Formats: sequence, structure tokens, C-alpha cells
Amino acid sequence: MADVFSKAKRSRIMAAVKGRDTSIELTVRKIFHRMGYRYRLENKHLPGNPDLTFRKAKIAVFVNGCFWHGHSCKRGKRIPKTNRDYWKKKIGRNVERDKRVRAELKASGWRVCVVWECDLEGGMEKLLLQIAG
Repeated sequence: MADVFSKAKRSRIMAAVKGRDTSIELTVRKIFHRMGYRYRLENKHLPGNPDLTFRKAKIAVFVNGCFWHGHSCKRGKRIPKTNRDYWKKKIGRNVERDKRVRAELKASGWRVCVVWECDLEGGMEKLLLQIAG
């Protein structure tokens, strides 16, 4: 049986979830840096504030958590047992926003790459293939 938290404790847990400098984002940054690539963080002048941008190559990279962005993997398909309607709507809005932002960037001539949390489980080769592709 899953742990059930009080509303106050659940609120504290959710408030602690970071939106930037997450462990997966730091891992991706380290990989790029080791490869010799230099990037700009959180470009606020572009739609969706990509996590990393390579301005000369016009590549925008989003590092997405599978749960928060509704990925099709096992982790991304999970829906919390409590307040299910809220979470379905919230994640649905995130997915729609992500599609819109990617379309806007592509229309502006940017190449968009999304690195999913589960991609890092496959190792660096999978990440490199995604970026190079």
C-alpha cells in the first residue's frame, strides 16, 4: 500500500520539487561540457525558456522529467492516486504547452531537442544520438 501523507506534508513535498538545476539537468550539462560544447542556460528570450541553448547552431534543449511532462514511458504514465483529475489536467496542460513551444521554436528556425529523464538511463550514447540526429 502506498504511503498516504497529510495535505500539509504533501504540500511541503511538492513545494520542494525544483524547476531548474535538477539532477537530470545537471547530468546533461556535465555531458555536454565534457564533450566540449558550451551553452547558455535558461534563455528567457525564447519561447518556453529552453534549459540549454546553442545559439550559433540554433539548437534548443529541454531536459524534461517524465512525470511532469507526460512522457510515454512507465514513469511518465503514472498518475497519483489522490486528486487524479487535477493531475491529469495539469500534466495535459504541460503536454499541450510543450507542443506549442516546440512548434514556435521550429517556426523561428530553431532545432528542438527534448532529453527525457528516462533517456539518461540508456547511457550517454542514447543522448548523443538524439542530439546528433
